[in-house]
Amino acid sequence: MPEAAGALPDAVGAPDGGGRARRGGHPLGPVALVVAGGLSVQFGAAVAVLLMPRAGALGVVTLRLVLAALVLLLVCRPRLRGHSRADWGTVLAFGAAMSGMNMLFYQAADRIPLGAAVTLEVLGPLALSVIVSRRLINVLWAGLALGGVVLLSGGGFDRLDPVGAAFALGAGAMWATYIVFSARTGRRFPQADGLALAMAVGALLSLPFGIVEAGDKLLVPSTIGLGLAVALMSSVLPYTLELLALRRLPAPTFAVLMSLEPAIAATAGFLILHQALSAADAAAIALVVAASMGAVRTQAAGVSGK
Repeated sequence: MPEAAGALPDAVGAPDGGGRARRGGHPLGPVALVVAGGLSVQFGAAVAVLLMPRAGALGVVTLRLVLAALVLLLVCRPRLRGHSRADWGTVLAFGAAMSGMNMLFYQAADRIPLGAAVTLEVLGPLALSVIVSRRLINVLWAGLALGGVVLLSGGGFDRLDPVGAAFALGAGAMWATYIVFSARTGRRFPQADGLALAMAVGALLSLPFGIVEAGDKLLVPSTIGLGLAVALMSSVLPYTLELLALRRLPAPTFAVLMSLEPAIAATAGFLILHQALSAADAAAIALVVAASMGAVRTQAAGVSGK
């Protein structure tokens, strides 16, 4: 899942706060961490699709968020006192965006191929990057992405299932919101405390939906085991890897790497779910990936030129 792209708005900054990555270590080290995080997210999403027949899309979301929240709360042990009303408002908004993004995305992944779902979802962060940059060249990147979406739809989203496509686009809008509040939460809370608290909020918001859809199926030990695997692969592990990577990797480079997620998702869908891609689908994903990378690079160049 593209949850990990929360660093996109930070393309205007850097891991050490001074516009540069920390020195030392092999340059491929942090890049490998980011790629590993992306692989973990998308292969975790593929496992989640396998779990859906057992617990339903909303049940899987609940398992993922609840179990990830428990792990993060145990590891981070965030402080509950000493935060302002604005701090808590930011965490609540972050958690709500996280919950909405996941529920919409898994509804999409239950209806259309994983690669197509992530390709449509990534349009949210791409639109955010274009708006933040406010540069004319981003019209080119937006047009390139639009061309990819038209190619992916084959001239009409009925080929994909229009409901699934709508869920994916909705998830993209929530992803853009997630990115904004992820950055604000990171500035207001130390370490990963804000993330842990927001994950708990998201888990509580998703819980009623998961219970209504799956009921006592959520308590089956094998289902819980698979849900824990999804939580670790799609939330806990990638967040940890990205945190380590961002200590030595410039944020713009990180954001460009995150733009590869649709391609990783398509690969995971092919290997685990046997979702074959047509030549047109592969070309569409390539166009959206290129547009995302171009938009991020343009934003970074605009900031460095100021």
